[in-house]
Amino acid sequence: MPETKTPEGQPGIAKAALFGLCPQCGAKTLFAGPARFSDRCAACGLDYASFNVGDGPAALLTLVIGALIIVFALILESAAHPPFWVHVLIWVPITIVMTVYSLRVSKGALLASEHRNRAHEAGRDDIV
Repeated sequence: MPETKTPEGQPGIAKAALFGLCPQCGAKTLFAGPARFSDRCAACGLDYASFNVGDGPAALLTLVIGALIIVFALILESAAHPPFWVHVLIWVPITIVMTVYSLRVSKGALLASEHRNRAHEAGRDDIV
């Protein structure tokens, strides 16, 4: 698989998202918590608060992961008929881990793509 680097030597969007790398310098400083961005990069000073990632990934991931968990739970129920507590022990932790990790990756990908594309909020100066 070819290395996904931009000409400036910055990490690619996928690499930055998967490993929590700063999209500018590649330091592992993107996240301060499981799915919470740091205020800024400790290595290069890039201000992460200036990016507008929003809550779009959370809504989409809730729907997708919820649908997957329901399908897998129905398959398990029809194949093995386990008691309810077994479903709780299996699906609650899997749902939490899948949601937090996928939210982290999707938010990282959005921030990295905003940085790469130099995206910003539209303002009065953008009107043609």
